[in-house]
Amino acid sequence: MPLTEPFDDHLPQEDPVALDGVGNPDDNVVNDPSDAPESRTDDGAAAEPEPTLPEPVRQRIVTLTAAVLPTLPTDEVPVPLRRVAKFAPNRRARLGAPVIAAQLTADPLFRQRVTARVLADAGDLGAAVVEGTAPAAADPVEVAALAYLARPRGWRELIDASGAAVRAEADSAVVAELVREAEQRATRAEHDRAVARVEADKLRDELARVREELGQLREESRQLARTLRETQARERKATEMLATERGRAARASADVDAELRRARARLAEAEAAAGVARASAKEARSVDDARLWLLLETIGQAAVGLRRELALDPVDKLPADFVADAFAEQPGSAPAGPATRARDTDDPARLDQLLALPRAHLVVDGYNVTKRGFGEMSLEQQRKRLITGLGGIAAQTGDEVTVVFDGAERMHGLPPAPRGVRVLFSRKGETADELIRRLVRAEPAGRPVVVVSSDREVADGVRRHGAYPLGADSLLRRLARS
Repeated sequence: MPLTEPFDDHLPQEDPVALDGVGNPDDNVVNDPSDAPESRTDDGAAAEPEPTLPEPVRQRIVTLTAAVLPTLPTDEVPVPLRRVAKFAPNRRARLGAPVIAAQLTADPLFRQRVTARVLADAGDLGAAVVEGTAPAAADPVEVAALAYLARPRGWRELIDASGAAVRAEADSAVVAELVREAEQRATRAEHDRAVARVEADKLRDELARVREELGQLREESRQLARTLRETQARERKATEMLATERGRAARASADVDAELRRARARLAEAEAAAGVARASAKEARSVDDARLWLLLETIGQAAVGLRRELALDPVDKLPADFVADAFAEQPGSAPAGPATRARDTDDPARLDQLLALPRAHLVVDGYNVTKRGFGEMSLEQQRKRLITGLGGIAAQTGDEVTVVFDGAERMHGLPPAPRGVRVLFSRKGETADELIRRLVRAEPAGRPVVVVSSDREVADGVRRHGAYPLGADSLLRRLARS
């Protein structure tokens, strides 16, 4: 429903301005605040001065005005407030408060336009304030703010009553705070008294304990004094006994010195006898060395004569070469099941000791070593790195080296193997483990064969045929050291 303009004793009463349904003044309202008539009372006297507003009421008036500023047409907003109307909602009331308060006091027409929209938003409370009454349950600050804007008859009394209510609430809050502080101080005092009583009890107990300990210390002091006197008596006796024992020790020392001189004389005689014995032993060892050299020379000449008698020529192939040539023609066995993994030993020093034996043969389970040491590389890179490292070992030791890989067919495009290194691939249907066992069986009895694999089944199999199994880590550490 349309609202009528609220009573304002600062505006002329003979020509009230009607508002439309949305709270906008009619077109016949003068928009320029300078054209508004002078604020006077009904009898033509000058208007009363503005009342002093409580701070909560002033803040509420500024908040209500700042909330409706953006809803007013630009030409209805005073020039000083047009920039404030563009502020964000949370900054409008905070930063524009002085300008809004000044315009509400100086421009009754602007206040009238703001009041129309504020009363429309206030609803029944706004209607009650316009009529000059205020509900008992209404917020006195809100009533005073609406009364200041609408200015019905008796609006100053409403503001005064609101100020009294606000001050009463503030005084009540201060009193409540004082009561609360007094209660807190009383509680703290009671707590301090309880703590003091507890501390006093503790101190009394501590005093009793200290007195008891003092009595014990006095008793202990008397016992210590008695013990000291007894100790001093024993010390005097011990001093007398010490003097007696020193005389005995002097006589014993003289006897020992005489015995020591006799022992040194016997030692000199024994050293002379030992020198004669060493000379005799050296002469005997020279005879033994001559006999041993003669025996070894005889055995060597006999071996040369036996080789000449048997007409044995140097061989071009070694036993492992025959296995490499023949394994593709022999029937293969069924593929072996997954082998269990275990290390026999991973000490690279053990590997060095075995490779130092004459005519040693090193057999390597290729993928077992590379997947343990270079698993992040491709198979081609794994093979290349292992073969290169084995070439260095073959060059250092001069031993025969064979590396075996699983493969249904021989890989193509492999780089040439280093000197002294033999590269073998198992044929289809045969595993590298079986090929390694065949290589070990092909070697003559007595030749040192070293097999590097962490496969327990391979280690157990080659050990039965006289080979030395070592873990893959021993070779990896040996390669890392090279």
